[in-house]
Amino acid sequence: MDGFYFDATDCPDLFPPLVALAAYCNGQTTIRGVSRLIHKESNRALTLQDEFDKMGVFIELEEDTMIIHGSEVIKGADVHSNHDHRIAMACAVAALNAVDETVIEEAGAVNKSYPDFFKDLEKLGADVSLDNKIKFHE
Repeated sequence: MDGFYFDATDCPDLFPPLVALAAYCNGQTTIRGVSRLIHKESNRALTLQDEFDKMGVFIELEEDTMIIHGSEVIKGADVHSNHDHRIAMACAVAALNAVDETVIEEAGAVNKSYPDFFKDLEKLGADVSLDNKIKFHE
């Protein structure tokens, strides 16, 4: 799939799953509406940039725009949800096809909106280890 353009100004909660999708796209994806991300559970723009960088996905922030550079290989990494349920879920989705294990610190943040998220991922075939951390194995 090729990169895409999306204006998320009126739906900022879509940023995290769109970033997870864009990470696997060819080329660049551009999403508008970054200014709406500052006052969420975390500053989602910076958190997405930082955590996806650990997974080998380069994200640029330019004014009200986020540019995600799709990566041929998503790396497993130790990431942190920053106590943000949508960040935890986006990292988990990106980790599903990552090379190597991903550990999500504070993964319990998903309880805010989707307490069964990780159980449902297991039902779909993901290898999930639930303890104080969430681990996705290769």
